[in-house]
Amino acid sequence: MAFINFVRDYERIARFRLGTFEGMMGPGVVFSIPVLHQIQKIDTRITVLDIPRQTNITKDNAPIEIDFLVYLRVMIASAERAVLEVEDYTSAVVGLATTTLRAVIGEMDLDDVFSQRDKINEVLRSRLDSETERWGIKVTNVEIREIDPPREIQDAMNRQMSAERVRRAVVLEADGTKEAAITVAEGEKQSSILKAEGARQAEILSAEGDQQAAVLRANGYADALKAIHNVAQTVDANTMTLQYVDALKELGAGDSTKFILPLELTKMLGNLGAFTGQDD
Repeated sequence: MAFINFVRDYERIARFRLGTFEGMMGPGVVFSIPVLHQIQKIDTRITVLDIPRQTNITKDNAPIEIDFLVYLRVMIASAERAVLEVEDYTSAVVGLATTTLRAVIGEMDLDDVFSQRDKINEVLRSRLDSETERWGIKVTNVEIREIDPPREIQDAMNRQMSAERVRRAVVLEADGTKEAAITVAEGEKQSSILKAEGARQAEILSAEGDQQAAVLRANGYADALKAIHNVAQTVDANTMTLQYVDALKELGAGDSTKFILPLELTKMLGNLGAFTGQDD
């Protein structure tokens, strides 16, 4: 009596005939005869292995507990290796992942373990994949879930982070004060420049105003002298004599008893007598 095995697309069956490996069968219908055939079914989908939490020692001798996940799959083209080369490939990968993690962590300082988680994941994946290839297994990804240091190390890290936050706050405050001082100094500098420029412009405008006023006064004085000269050209000697006579009348009306008369006045008075004689 033969057994009928229905093999799905993501499955393969390793069939042995009286202990001799015949090959990987599937997908589809695979027959097996009891006693004559022995079969072992392989799932080629991605499988997730939960690696138990374990204690690892860093390069600087700090103990930390780490647990992580390993994603792997049996390659269809080499699925027979997972049957012929290793008895239980799942247990083999778990043991290999555990020892590989210890080796990787032992090469790193504690601070690097926390800050370079992605690098650790990639190193683990690369090393595991190179080892499991001979079993026909592909490690597609490795993800660290938790990294737990001891209580005393955690407290020290908390104090360090607190001190770092205080340091950053002080630096930011100092930078802010510096920027404010620079801004104020720059403002005062610009204000001084503007004030000096304003005073200079005011001095220039004042000087230009004084210059223009002096020019205008000089022009007005020159015009006045020119007008007086023009008027004086039209005044004859008789008119000037009459002006002197009026001036003498005003002198005579005063309390003074001595008068100093210029020589030109006597000549004008002679002319005035001649002028009055002609009128008679």
